[in-house]
Amino acid sequence: MELKSDTTDLLDVQLLCALEVDGRASFSRIAAVLGVSDQTIARRYRRLCAEAGLRVVAVRDAERLGQDQWMLRLRCAPDSATVIADALARRPDTAWIGLASGGTEIACMTRPRSPGDHDDLLLGKLPRTPSVVEIRAQQLLHRFYGGPTGWVQKFRALSEEQVAALRAAAPEADGPARLEPEDGLLLAALERDGRATYPELQRATGRSESAVKRRLAALIGSGAVYIDVEYRSEVLGYPKGALLWITTAPSAMHSVGAALAGHDEVAFAAATAGPSHVVVTAVLRDTAHLYAYLSGPLGRLEGVQHVEAMPFLRRVKQLTYQGLG
Repeated sequence: MELKSDTTDLLDVQLLCALEVDGRASFSRIAAVLGVSDQTIARRYRRLCAEAGLRVVAVRDAERLGQDQWMLRLRCAPDSATVIADALARRPDTAWIGLASGGTEIACMTRPRSPGDHDDLLLGKLPRTPSVVEIRAQQLLHRFYGGPTGWVQKFRALSEEQVAALRAAAPEADGPARLEPEDGLLLAALERDGRATYPELQRATGRSESAVKRRLAALIGSGAVYIDVEYRSEVLGYPKGALLWITTAPSAMHSVGAALAGHDEVAFAAATAGPSHVVVTAVLRDTAHLYAYLSGPLGRLEGVQHVEAMPFLRRVKQLTYQGLG
């Protein structure tokens, strides 16, 4: 995949890739792997934060934790979708929200942390919202791509040796993926800033620095939590996005999902329960790129029977909400 930007260069992409491999890697370690100075990495990081909305945050991996996830499609009165989307974005049990269909439809991924969260949203809040005309909910069954594996890796900006060097210091898997009640303060701090230092995490939790370090290593090593990278894809020359609802033969669901995971355009792909069988988030250069993808690689994929494309008008929330469009 090619970089299509006048403001972002290969080193910026390599930095984003490095952070996707290990979001808590020090600037000095990233600099050593990329062959530049610490100051250069720090300067590039600050610029990407300011110009590309770069944020590094911790995310609870619902799939590894055995928690249900849902994709919601809400059809709204035209003058209310933005208000409803902003209200959903402020909820801690939503993880991704976009406006589509000319601003009359909201696509939303939920990550309920308890059955009560799910019931409150789907059976309580949304049905009582007068401007919500229709609610469609599809449970995510299996992730083919996304989560700990980021889309910017598809630029292939790092060599296998560089990726291995960055992963060398990452915690290894140790024990089952689970969260404990006492993890709340630690996770809250990391969901604000995934690169928070151990002294900062000590102050946020009241636990010793060594205890914080051990617990964070266990959470990441088990897969209960991963450090994710949020940024605006338009700085890389890919400003368009679309949600694709794909219908397959049941026997082809897995083969189609596995194939989609290898497509450069695919940032997220999962099997779903409901009218469609696979949902995809695609990242694209422009409308022509969407057409070329639908009529080309996706359209030719064996097992695909039907595709409904929902181009995004605006992203309201990616990983966490900042009140930004």
